[in-house]
Amino acid sequence: MNGIDIKQLTLAVRTIAEEKNLPEDMVHDILEQAIAAAWRRDNGDREQDVRATMDSNTGAVTVYISKEVVDTVENPALEISLIDAQKIKPEIAEGDIYEEIEHPTTFGRVAAQTAKQVVLQKLREAEREVVLAEFEDRIGSVVTGTVQRVEQRVVRIELGKGTGIMPTNEQIPGEYYGIGSRIKVLLKDVERGTRGPQLILSRSSEAFIEHLFRQEVPEMSNGAVEIKAIAREAGKRTKLAVRSSVPGVDPVGTFVGGHGIRVQAVMNEIGDQEKIDIITFGEEPEAFIRNALSPAEIMSITIDEAKKHARVIVARDQLSIAIGRGGQNVRLAGKLTGYELDIEASDDAAAPAEAVSEEKKPRKNIEDSLLSAVEEQASK
Repeated sequence: MNGIDIKQLTLAVRTIAEEKNLPEDMVHDILEQAIAAAWRRDNGDREQDVRATMDSNTGAVTVYISKEVVDTVENPALEISLIDAQKIKPEIAEGDIYEEIEHPTTFGRVAAQTAKQVVLQKLREAEREVVLAEFEDRIGSVVTGTVQRVEQRVVRIELGKGTGIMPTNEQIPGEYYGIGSRIKVLLKDVERGTRGPQLILSRSSEAFIEHLFRQEVPEMSNGAVEIKAIAREAGKRTKLAVRSSVPGVDPVGTFVGGHGIRVQAVMNEIGDQEKIDIITFGEEPEAFIRNALSPAEIMSITIDEAKKHARVIVARDQLSIAIGRGGQNVRLAGKLTGYELDIEASDDAAAPAEAVSEEKKPRKNIEDSLLSAVEEQASK
């Protein structure tokens, strides 16, 4: 365009505001910034302090160029001499700000292009801010999105009005993200960087697992059962410590569900390659550690509360179970309980499993609960 038509600008404010679902005042401010940039490009200097106003009714544009009143001018772009300023405004004093006023009606081609670029950039920023303001209230919740693009370090996911990114460390290792596929993600955070605000999404966090269970276990909403702790290695294994506040309610069974339907629904979302252990939370550290190391059978536990350290003795045939493949079981149990766990085999190689007292036997893990549910149904 060779010039900026004032009437078109006024009309553009309303049109853009409606199309972008942005407040009209916000779009008006953006256009005023664009006009100031265009004037500066055509008539002024980059350093100049320029602002513009546009009358919404008449479309009249006024440009103000602010300059400091000084005795001796060193920078004409930002300063005006006291003598020159007093010729126009006699009462002005040194140190005051003098505003030159212009009433442009058109701008050159290059200036008009500058204005267009400013409008586009500012509209993108404003639109993103408005969208993120809506999403900020939903941080920590799970939403469904569509995979838009898969890049080397991030997966871009469309969330209706906005788009978020799922960095590599927030993805489930080994999971495939097909373009156009629908997936659930946790709205983890809003990061505000040099490139503007960005929605950070996650599927690997513990909070994602908690929200998936919250959708499957209605008893969580009324406080009958709760998740006390979660330890997760995404794509491999998750341990959940659960508790019931209602006498007679089995928390593990509640989370597993009849025939394992509830835990299976969660596993269907995160992938069957990730196993889920659900254990009973213990108020006493020893009971909690014993449950957390399930399915291993524990002979004895010595706890140093001050150092948050526990020495765990198991029979030799239970050592590999307690430690787990690559140390995974003991590592997750440590994260779950908050204790540093040292697993040692008993010196007595023949120590029988029966040495564990009845009350100290591990509580049911998920596999036991699933089996019990099947057996119970078969007996009906």
